[in-house]
Amino acid sequence: MKQIKKLQMGKNGLSDAFVEQVKSIFENETLIKISILRSACRDKAGAIKMAKELVRELGPKYDYKLVGYVMTVIKYRKDQR
Repeated sequence: MKQIKKLQMGKNGLSDAFVEQVKSIFENETLIKISILRSACRDKAGAIKMAKELVRELGPKYDYKLVGYVMTVIKYRKDQR
C-alpha cells in the first residue's frame, strides 16, 4: 500500500511557493493531506477559504475535503464541475 503524502501549511499560508510544491507533488501522486496550522488561519472559515483558493489555483481536475483543519486534496483524471 502506498503512503499518503502529508504537508503542513504554516504562517506563510497559501504562498506561491506552497502552491508550486503541491503541483510538483501531484505529478506523481493522486492524493495528499495538508494540515493547516493555527499560525496559518484562526478559524474554520479561514481554512475553508484557503482550501477553495488552493483548489482554484490547482485547476479543474482537483477537489478537496476539509475535516477539522486537515485538508485532503485529490486529483481526478477528468475535470470536475
